[in-house]
This record gives sequence, C-alpha cells and structure tokens, in this order.
Amino acid sequence: MTPLLNRLSGCICVLWSFVAVLQGDFVDLPSEDPIRSLAEVETTLPCLYQPTGVDTVVQVTWYKEKPDATKEQIITAHFTDGQTAFGMWSRHVRFKSTEPTVDSSLVIMSTEVSDEGKYLCRVSTYPSGNFDREMSLIVWTIPISVLDPVILVEGQSFRPAATCRSIAHPPPQLSWDTDLYGLSTNRSSDNGAVSSQFSLHPLRSMNGKKLDCLVWHPTLEGPRRFSNKLVVHFPPHAEVSGYNGDWSVGMENAALRCVSGGNPKPQSFTWTRIGGQLPEGVIPHPNGTLVFGRPLNLLDGGIYQCVAKNDVGQGKAELEINVTECYPVICSLKNWLMIIVGGVAGGLLILMLIVIIAVTCHHKRRNKKLERELTVKKEEISTLTRQASFRRMNSVSTDARGATEENIPLRVEGTTRTSMSSLGRLTAVTAGLLSQVDREEG
Repeated sequence: MTPLLNRLSGCICVLWSFVAVLQGDFVDLPSEDPIRSLAEVETTLPCLYQPTGVDTVVQVTWYKEKPDATKEQIITAHFTDGQTAFGMWSRHVRFKSTEPTVDSSLVIMSTEVSDEGKYLCRVSTYPSGNFDREMSLIVWTIPISVLDPVILVEGQSFRPAATCRSIAHPPPQLSWDTDLYGLSTNRSSDNGAVSSQFSLHPLRSMNGKKLDCLVWHPTLEGPRRFSNKLVVHFPPHAEVSGYNGDWSVGMENAALRCVSGGNPKPQSFTWTRIGGQLPEGVIPHPNGTLVFGRPLNLLDGGIYQCVAKNDVGQGKAELEINVTECYPVICSLKNWLMIIVGGVAGGLLILMLIVIIAVTCHHKRRNKKLERELTVKKEEISTLTRQASFRRMNSVSTDARGATEENIPLRVEGTTRTSMSSLGRLTAVTAGLLSQVDREEG
C-alpha cells in the first residue's frame, strides 16, 4: 500500500508542476507598494494577467476590503456578458481598457481620501480557476493652510501674535521661522487638521519683525512659507523741529514741524501756545506743520506745544521760541563784518608769528656765525703770541753770539715793538667782534 501511495504522490507532483508551467502570471507590477496617490486626481490600480497554455480569462472582478475584513464588490467584467459596477462605485470607477479580460487595471476617476485601503483583483480563468492579486492604496491630500496674524498693542500681557492652520492627509507639520522671543503651542485633530499658535509679550521694538509659518508635508518638495511681519501698535513720540535759535523780527517763511513716530501714524496734530492763543497769521496744517504766514514780530515768541494722536494714545512736545529785534539785513551785515574782521585778525596773527619765527632764526644764525669768527680770532691771537715769543727767544739766542753789545738791545726792542703792534691790532678786532655780539644779543 505504501509504495502505491508514493507512486500516486509522485504523479500528483509531476501533474502539478505541469499545470504550473501551463498557467499564466500577473505582469506590469507597480513600482511601489503601497501605491500612493493624490486626492482629486485619477488613480490607476494595475492588474494585467497573462495566461498561457489552454487557459482563457472569462471574468475579472475588483473588491475593496472593509474595516471588518469583509470584501465589497466594486466592478466586474465577463468576456460575453460585459461589465457591471456596483452601488456608488458606478460613478467613481471604470476599467482602464475596453477589453477588461485582457487588461484588468482599475481607474478611480476622482480619488478621495475614503478610497484609501486594500484592493483585490480576481481573475477567473478556464479551466485553471481563479487567481488573485492584492494591493494597498494610500491617498494624500495637498495641505490647505492659512495664517491668521494678530495686531498687538504695546503694554498688553502675554498673548497670541499669530495662528497658523493647515489640513491634509496625512496631517502636516507646522513650525515658525522668527527671531522673536516667544512660545509656540501645537494642536491636532483626527481629521488631519493641525494648528500652531505663537505667543509673546508685545514691545514696540518687535514691530515689523519676521514671524513666518512653515508647512511641511510629503506632497511638498520643501516647506511652504507663509510670510508675515508682526504688527505692534504704540503711542506717538512727538518732537518739534524748525527752530535753531536764530529767529528775528522781519524773518519770513518761518515754520515749526511736529515730527512724530508711533504705529499707526498719528491721525491728528494740535498746536497751542502756552499761556495764550496762537498769534494772528500763524496757521496749523493737518500734517503737523505750523506756518507763520507773515514776517515775524516780537509778539511771536513764547512756548509752543504740539500734541500728536493716534488710535493708541498721544505724545506731546514743547519748544520755547525767542524772537530778537535784529532785522535780517542788519544781522546779515553784522555776521559778514564779524567774519571779515575775524579773518583779518587771524591773518595778521599768522603773519606776526611767521615774522617772529623768521627773525628769531636769523638772529640765531648770526650769533652762531659771530661765535665761530670770535673763536677763530682767539685762536689766531694765541697763535701769533706764541710765534712772537718763539721769534724773540730765537733772535736773542742767535744774535748774542755774533753781535756787539750795542746792537743786541736795538734788535730786541724792534722785535718787541712789532709783536706789540700785531697784538694790538688783533685785540682791537676782537673787541669789535665782542661789541657786535653784545649788540646782536641785546
């Protein structure tokens, strides 16, 4: 009995191998599993069975797996009876080919998030039977996002400055790109909606700073940026300009300007003069300028006050105006005379300094020259004195041997007189040089 069973098992294996060789297979496999698609576009689920041998495809049926693991029939096609779509699927799906038994790929015409799930393509052949192919579909939606900024006011407590919202499948991720110091809070819901709120303590220095929202999602190549600049309102800070302390009687086109910051810009400006009304002929303009529409007079002096207002608050600035009696033409002449006198005085001073320096340098050079000449003369006197002494001594010693007693005194006396004459002349020259040096130094 056992040998017979072994022979039967061997025959069955051979027969099964022969059938496997004869039956076909699925081709045109998807490049990815699960298949990913976007909402509101056509999605193709491939199913291409290629029979071999004697098999013939007689029917193709598509199913979708329900959450309870049961299968919902979508569409079927028979090689003689045609095709049929079931229920709501009849307006939602179709076969890709006009010959579904040849190419059984399914087309979802406008894909929805609810189409996500597992699908089964069943190919019925004769005589081999049914062959199934399963696949999964993931449906993504492009994020729908919005940024809601908030206008803040300086001095308010810690509060939201902007809220970023987005919805998609799968749920997107949100982040903030900013240098502001604050705190972000993220929330999400089951339908794929997420939100992020950025909160801070508002200061006027934050006005106009970047506060961008970034949306991250697999359907996007990079983050989608929603640009935003923080808006912080604060009261004006007024300043008065246009007066430099040089206003005088008769001056024309005089004007004061109220320069003010603040956010938003001030909508109104009010000019007053402390202790009285504005002088006649002085006109305030809506842009904050106070124009004196006539030549100035002494009564235009006083303390002027500007008040700038916006929706948040107001700012004040005061300036005291003094009007002098100097008429413009006279003041101008005086200014020119002062400039000319000052220029002449400065020129003379510079000239005197140059002359003093030149004279001093000249005297120094003369004194040095005279000192050098005096030194030379002194050396000459010393040299002549030594030479005279040597000649006198030589003359006495030489002439004493061959001269008579009467001639010796005469030669000595002549030599002495010559030396004294030369010494006198040198002394006179030296005295002259010394007296000249004394005069130069004096």
